[in-house]
Amino acid sequence: MTRSQDQLVFVPLGGLGEIGMNAALYGFGPEKKRKWILVDCGLSFAGPEAPGVDIVLPDLSFVIENRANLLGIVITHAHEDHIGALAALWPSLRAPVYCTRFAAGLLATRRLSEPGAPKVPMHIVAQGGRITLGPFDIEFVPVAHSIPESNALAIRTPAGLVVHTGDWKIDPTPQVGLPTDEKRLRELGDEGVLALICDSTNVMRDGTSPSEADVAAKLSELVHSATGRVAVTTFASNVARLRAVALAAMANQREVVVVGRAMDRVINVARECGYLDGVPAFRSVDAYGYLPRDKVVALLTGSQGEPRAALSRIAADDHPEITLTPGDRVIFSSRTIPGNEKAVGAIQNVLARDNIEIITDRSHLVHVSGHPRREEMARLYGWLKPQIVIPAHGEDLHLTEHASFARGLGVKSVVRAGNGDVVAIGPDGARKIDAVQHGRLYQDGSLLVAASARTLAERRKLSVAGMISVALAIDEKGGLAGDPEIAVIGLPPVTRDGSDFDEYIADAVSDLIDNIPKARRRDSEALRNALERGLRSAVNEEWGKKPLVHALVIEV
Repeated sequence: MTRSQDQLVFVPLGGLGEIGMNAALYGFGPEKKRKWILVDCGLSFAGPEAPGVDIVLPDLSFVIENRANLLGIVITHAHEDHIGALAALWPSLRAPVYCTRFAAGLLATRRLSEPGAPKVPMHIVAQGGRITLGPFDIEFVPVAHSIPESNALAIRTPAGLVVHTGDWKIDPTPQVGLPTDEKRLRELGDEGVLALICDSTNVMRDGTSPSEADVAAKLSELVHSATGRVAVTTFASNVARLRAVALAAMANQREVVVVGRAMDRVINVARECGYLDGVPAFRSVDAYGYLPRDKVVALLTGSQGEPRAALSRIAADDHPEITLTPGDRVIFSSRTIPGNEKAVGAIQNVLARDNIEIITDRSHLVHVSGHPRREEMARLYGWLKPQIVIPAHGEDLHLTEHASFARGLGVKSVVRAGNGDVVAIGPDGARKIDAVQHGRLYQDGSLLVAASARTLAERRKLSVAGMISVALAIDEKGGLAGDPEIAVIGLPPVTRDGSDFDEYIADAVSDLIDNIPKARRRDSEALRNALERGLRSAVNEEWGKKPLVHALVIEV
């Protein structure tokens, strides 16, 4: 029984309004004394809006402020968008982590093996297992997804049962790991589900997702019909796909060569967990050149066009051991993540020019999503019979469509929430009651930079309009103590009439200085501001763009 001031709240801090960077809080208790659990702690990958940055992390300032009441971090599965921020943010959270063996293994071999990584206390929970953290009784319910040991969480509280699906689909033949546990989910529905927080990724697609078994069969056909080398690139974390490629190679008397450190890491953990039992040890990259063309299958990283991954280097003829020649076959057993289309297309164009056959999911069933389509979602709703639905894990369009879908299935209380919203959940429905700090942190080299910092805004401007730096010395009478030093970065070489642009800038600096009375020049701050404003305006008049301008004035 709950006290009158106790309240159950859901607070997403990442993953709503975007794909990736998943982080969700559940809190229970009176407002000032709530106990919290954090479900997932993921990253996303930066695009052109963040030049020089690869990784984006959720801003967990609110969690950090309430760290004394954070009981634990619970991981649904081992994809980077659910665990990838843990190593960077855990030192500020310092709460125990609960996850399956496979997730713990991947964390240990990747993020937690990096130099300076923290010693994170990991508690292994088996699929189907339960843990108790304060007022939260949490059950790990197996679901199918594109990585082993994925789980929905059945979170029991004094206010009621919440099901947090994580990433899931219904696949009776996932090839690796357990299928979605329909029996247990139906039992949860009979127990009474107060609220469902559900994956929205594929809500725009009708029907059901094909099975990993269908992909495995197609890969076997494609390996069998190939006359030259076969190279398969896929997400390294998709162990079912790695196993399917290995079995296809075995069936066709080919050996598998693994190319890429990410693949090696996942394969080592998968073998330790038994997911590659019956599959012979893979060959190392140095064996590739000694195997006949019709006796090899290469498993490659680089399905998303990553510039230093194996496939990019091979396409650029920059890999020391691996080459492809006309008549070889490259299978892209993956989907292209939005934003990576140009990079992937560039690789495919290079391969096509070299007369290498390219096979993608546009023409063959070589990839299936790990997320549910509408028919699968409707089945889950039928099993759980939730009173409340909060769409999660999706961009704004997905969340809005999912809310409409849930209402169409008769759910009366549907809340279309976003990151930072505090949603109260109770027998009378759900509603937004507050908002907390949220946002993004950018991992810039070895530092974390807030999205509000000037760093990225300045870099974006540099990437568009370049920079001019001017340094000059002024004597005590306001005269120049030597010629100004001018550095120009990223501007065109010539003006519209063909004159040297550097000379145009030098003349503009001279004119600006000449037009400032000597008395004003003795005010170094005023002179600096006048130079920056005037030079930016002069360049804009000639070029149509305003570069960053930095002036340094030294009094001598």
